Amino acid sequence: MFENLLAGGLAGALSRTCVAPLELYKIQSQANYIPNASWRQVIKKEGIRYLWKGNFTNCVRIAPQIAVNFTTFEYMKSNLEIENKDIKNLMAGATAGSVSMTAIYPLETIRTRLSLQTNQSHYNGIWNCFRSMKLREMYGGLRTSLIGFTPYMAINFALYHRLKEITKSHTSLNETSINLLSGGLSGLGAVTITYPTDLIRRQLQLQGFDPTVPKYDGIYDCTKKIIKTQGIRGLYRGLLPCYITNFPKFAIQFWAFEYFQKHFNNLKEMAP
Repeated sequence: MFENLLAGGLAGALSRTCVAPLELYKIQSQANYIPNASWRQVIKKEGIRYLWKGNFTNCVRIAPQIAVNFTTFEYMKSNLEIENKDIKNLMAGATAGSVSMTAIYPLETIRTRLSLQTNQSHYNGIWNCFRSMKLREMYGGLRTSLIGFTPYMAINFALYHRLKEITKSHTSLNETSINLLSGGLSGLGAVTITYPTDLIRRQLQLQGFDPTVPKYDGIYDCTKKIIKTQGIRGLYRGLLPCYITNFPKFAIQFWAFEYFQKHFNNLKEMAP
């Protein structure tokens, strides 16, 4: 379990750091009503390195989340008495997603807010943001996240392991290529099905952040108002940037987890 926790934490931090500018672009696309929410404005007003703003918070958030995610998945997969491997992976992935999201959710909200501010216009860092928010604001959108993230991770894990089997059987790719390809495609498949919940969660996380943020009173109200003003397409605003982000993010994440897991297990076996 310790090896899975460590491998998951490292995989999460590495994958998010590699795609941080793409993550910022995705968040900006989902909240394009906020002033200066574009790459061009970030580079102009803050500098290129600020394309990684919020990444430290994201790594602080994602390292324990992915650690808990993979560890819970491996534990559930080993203990669920289900013969069908696809169903077992779905159930284990769903449990892992729910547990990990609930455990770190305030950091998810803080990351979103720090990513969308300009020149520290709202907060001076993680601790200042944490102290400035009410408990209700910290958990804004959690219910939506669980509704979306639970099936998202279930599909993600199930697709990844299924794609690995298919790719191994029908191609001559090496293990690294198989893990990267399967991870990237599983990320695309999962987000295609669950994307509206991610968009709604982001809107609820931003309640009270800035006067430009539309006011929503919960999941239903947010969904209704988005459809009324933007149509069904409004629920998929920012999906293309999400595709661009998700493929490399999950390719690196799954590859890194398996790499670190194997490395730590080898070290454990070599220890006297």
